[in-house]
Amino acid sequence: MAPRILVILGQPSAHSLSAAMAQAYRDGASAAGAEVRFLALGDLAFDPILHHGYRQIQPLEPDLEAAQADIAWAGHLVWVYPIWWGGLPALLKGFLDRVFLPGFAFKYRPHSALWDRLLAGRSAELLVTMDSPPWYYRWVQRQPGHRQMKKTILEFSGIRPVRVHSFGPVVRSSEATRAGWIAQARALGLRAGGR
Repeated sequence: MAPRILVILGQPSAHSLSAAMAQAYRDGASAAGAEVRFLALGDLAFDPILHHGYRQIQPLEPDLEAAQADIAWAGHLVWVYPIWWGGLPALLKGFLDRVFLPGFAFKYRPHSALWDRLLAGRSAELLVTMDSPPWYYRWVQRQPGHRQMKKTILEFSGIRPVRVHSFGPVVRSSEATRAGWIAQARALGLRAGGR
């Protein structure tokens, strides 16, 4: 059976390095024979603010219902986005707040500190661009965005393994360097699609 891969562009702009890398990954995975779906968060119509936390149900917009169906369908989730101010773009964080809900991504157990990881059985890959050098983001800033996405969101929900690929610094990078990163994204897609 062909791998089922969902590529999620967490950068609001369709004319960005992240968008080009997401498309390259998608092309590579498709060329390798995977079934691929694509979500560009900037194209979705939804309120990114979870207004009442989990105290009150906030009905999902049709685009978020479709996104949940795509996540449930996928065996491998690919998140492509930039690091802004050390963390996730607001649109991506808002999407996660609205979609990774109790009953979909996790379920707390009554009278217990434990929880059920409802998205287990899936893997993920993060393709993350940044203006900081990746070594600086790792050793000096301690990777707050990577840790949040990998540990406290995806692995909390049962998604593992989660592989992280950092690309940077983007600021002042040459056209040839950016083309190399896009080619690397396509190669990662080819590898994932060929499993």
